[in-house]
Amino acid sequence: MSKIACLMTNLFEDVEYTEPANAFRDAGNEVTTIEKEAGNKVVGKQGDAGETIDKGIDDVKPEDFDALFIPGGFSPDQLRADERFVKFAKHFMDEGKPVFAICHGPQLLITAKTLEGRTATGFTSIAVDMEYAGVNYKDQEVVVCGNQLVTSRQPDDIPAFINESLKVLGQ
Repeated sequence: MSKIACLMTNLFEDVEYTEPANAFRDAGNEVTTIEKEAGNKVVGKQGDAGETIDKGIDDVKPEDFDALFIPGGFSPDQLRADERFVKFAKHFMDEGKPVFAICHGPQLLITAKTLEGRTATGFTSIAVDMEYAGVNYKDQEVVVCGNQLVTSRQPDDIPAFINESLKVLGQ
């Protein structure tokens, strides 16, 4: 069982959180949602999903988690404006821990300056941003880089994203 930190806030892409999070839990992993404060209620941009946040960013340490999950939507763009979330995400990349980022999720990793020289994908609208960050961008449903970083482009890619993420976790 792995302890997976999930960085999210309002306007996350509903299914890009719910489907992977449920799959991770079904495989026996613990998923902890992290936002500015524990108990905050966040809502997906489609209005289909909501979540009560487990932990505030000031109450957690990245060392306490085995992997990081960043769902897409507008959430990653909001989170990257807060240095606490950037530093938290950077830790996982620097330490070689598994990182699962879908759609706009890589925006947080771009701000953390951790993608240079890596192969990855993301939503089409951030492809140029990723290339400017030094990413070898691939327009594929899922890209695994170094058995650490798993990225996907959009909701249609979720099954492949889940499958490869669980493989990286050894499940």
